[in-house]
Amino acid sequence: MSGPLEGRTAVVTGGTRGIGREISLALLKAGASVAAIYANDEEKAAQFLKEAEKTGRCMVCRADVRDQAAVQSMFEEIKIELGPVTALVNNAGVIKDGFLMLMREDDWDRVIDVSLKGAWSCCRAASRGMVGARFGRIINVVSPSAISGRAGQTNYSAAKGGLISLTKSLAREMAPYGITVNAVSPGVIRTELVESLPEKVKAELLGMIPLKRFGTPEEVAGAVLFLVSGEAEYITGQVISVDGGITMSGA
Repeated sequence: MSGPLEGRTAVVTGGTRGIGREISLALLKAGASVAAIYANDEEKAAQFLKEAEKTGRCMVCRADVRDQAAVQSMFEEIKIELGPVTALVNNAGVIKDGFLMLMREDDWDRVIDVSLKGAWSCCRAASRGMVGARFGRIINVVSPSAISGRAGQTNYSAAKGGLISLTKSLAREMAPYGITVNAVSPGVIRTELVESLPEKVKAELLGMIPLKRFGTPEEVAGAVLFLVSGEAEYITGQVISVDGGITMSGA
């Protein structure tokens, strides 16, 4: 499919469901070839691929982003199938909420390893080719929890807060090579998880949002698409909040 991103290849981790799915589809519609990475859900991946192939050139890859060797091998496979990777969206993450005094060590480790180490592994694999080409776009998906904190999410807040710091430091490292590195911070977005919440919880969340509505995955995808596009060439090291103002309110 022709478009402003024709000839580009993008990798989206957690790219076959929820917000990641819409990011993958938005990039495809803009003309990019897309490799959507998933961890476990074969059915969702197959459903996504069936739809995505109607839009553009796409592949799905099952990989554990915590495994550096597996990630490196995956990027080499993507290069062969779709071409050199010019954009990376680190969207993969897990939530294992619980108060710190009751949190199990493996719940801490899993959240940190997937959200932070996984992003590090993918950045490491993608950045080498980008440096050689002296061009690239890296977008890390973070969270208002990283900015304002949230009770019961010490692990998730720490992982996403670390990812913001990684974003800013990597932006400085990559700038001399024409590579931008930014973060997008979605607020409460209408995904399967949010839709499954009790109505009382939804009402409480709405009360925290100045715009008084939940966001959509398409709105998050729009911010990512902008940062990948040529219109964002002079933006790097930034966190773009797509949250209806929830971070502004300090919720």
